[in-house]
Amino acid sequence: MLSPSTAPLLTVEGLQAWYGESHVLHGASFEVLVGEVVTLLGRNGAGKTTTLKSIMGIVGQRTGSVRYEGRELIGLTSDRIARLGIALCPEERGIFASLDVEENLLLPPKVRPGGLELDRIFDLFPNLRERLSSQGTKLSGGEQQMLAIGRILRTGARLLLLDEPTEGLAPVIIEQIGKTIGMLKQQGFTILLVEQNFRFASTVADRYYVMENGRIIDRFANAELEANLDKLHDYLGV
Repeated sequence: MLSPSTAPLLTVEGLQAWYGESHVLHGASFEVLVGEVVTLLGRNGAGKTTTLKSIMGIVGQRTGSVRYEGRELIGLTSDRIARLGIALCPEERGIFASLDVEENLLLPPKVRPGGLELDRIFDLFPNLRERLSSQGTKLSGGEQQMLAIGRILRTGARLLLLDEPTEGLAPVIIEQIGKTIGMLKQQGFTILLVEQNFRFASTVADRYYVMENGRIIDRFANAELEANLDKLHDYLGV
């Protein structure tokens, strides 16, 4: 497996975000190195999903600094951010019900060279090849998650923001998604993962940041996970 670089691909400093009058992020700061899988952990409402949306520029208001490949993203529109090479796979998956699997896969534009071709995506998710002509709503939850991930792999994005990819899925599908994340890392993708299931996260992550009340309150490497389990149980309430 490729080792992460020492260079930050994404640097977030003092990030604040609002939905209308609701102030959700209160100065979150963290970084993601090239080739890393980094997981944001925290209870519901801690600000994890808002962090991903803020990176993409799809919150009501945001201040602070978000730099990707050294370029400041605050002030850029979400479509310009996507074209720099960042892709979000939302928790709700966003599958278009009126389109079949192939049409869903082909819908997003390619933003950079290096995106995966359909055959490579089908190697990762063989179920999709078998369901190519099926409508998006006819897929199982696991297949919809595969489709949502496969769709962003076509775009050429190098930083993937994955929001709760294992939520509500059967263990066999969770295992398959874990293997896929490992293969993507091997191929040089960088992944920022929001995940409630830290046992799953421990099989794929290099490092963890813990969020609470819109702030980063702790961080540790995967090698330090065992030593931090008691603290993590307190943070997550599990």
